[in-house]
Amino acid sequence: MDNANRLNGKSANDKSVSASSNPAHATTAAGCGIAFMAKASAPGRAKTRLVPPLTFEEAAVLNTAFLRDVADNVLLAARDCDRPSSGIAGYAAYGPPGSEDFFRRTLPGGIGLIEAWRQNFGDCLLHTIEQIFARGHASAVVLNSDSPTLPTAFLVETAAALARPGDRAVLGPSSDGGYYLLGLKTAHRHMFENIAWSTEQVAKQTLERAREIGLDVHRLPVWYDVDDVDGLRRLRAELSDRPDARRRRLDRNQPHHAGHTAALMNSLCRNHDFNRRAAALFEAEPLRA
Repeated sequence: MDNANRLNGKSANDKSVSASSNPAHATTAAGCGIAFMAKASAPGRAKTRLVPPLTFEEAAVLNTAFLRDVADNVLLAARDCDRPSSGIAGYAAYGPPGSEDFFRRTLPGGIGLIEAWRQNFGDCLLHTIEQIFARGHASAVVLNSDSPTLPTAFLVETAAALARPGDRAVLGPSSDGGYYLLGLKTAHRHMFENIAWSTEQVAKQTLERAREIGLDVHRLPVWYDVDDVDGLRRLRAELSDRPDARRRRLDRNQPHHAGHTAALMNSLCRNHDFNRRAAALFEAEPLRA
């Protein structure tokens, strides 16, 4: 995870303690709170590294599809957890300030809201972790919103690992050297210090911070972010190779069915102009629905 998700703006009035779209989060806290880092969709401000082949308007719509699919994935993981100690509650750690209505309109009602807009991305993550603990959860997880097909099993595994006795972290490394997930049982500030955000060193440096404080780390399999053209190419291939995507399989690496993203990609594939742009950039045949 890096700041392409990307809450790297300035903090306004700090209203995050009370910003939850679901009162149940405050009264019946599951063992594990998972918050995905969410930026409101606006042309020219969301997923701009995917332009081209997308237009700024298409990139903003894709951002919304990602947010919905990641939210669905967290809620699916919550349904798969059958023990209160490893139960899951979902949140969107959102920005910019003032965009709460967008997220209430866009996300399912089971997703709470945490305002998490800070100048430094590490501060965004730490603030989100602290706010999850403030809501009564025993463990806290920050998750990117650039991986709509992340296997649900990884989230369930994270909650289970954090429910075990003893302090520890869970790290989900990204193929670009960052991480898509970090889970903690204590808000260790040092885990976010001296990190070269938005570089291939993020996961490595995070593991170094864990070693420095003697924190055991449970590692998840590597997954990928869709924050550049290579990621979009992989996503396109993954969605097109899964004709029976709704069928649940026992394979722990089975990608999540990103229904909103798949529907949008199918729609784009019927657009001749997008096909032309994508084919030229991907050096491939035009996309077909």
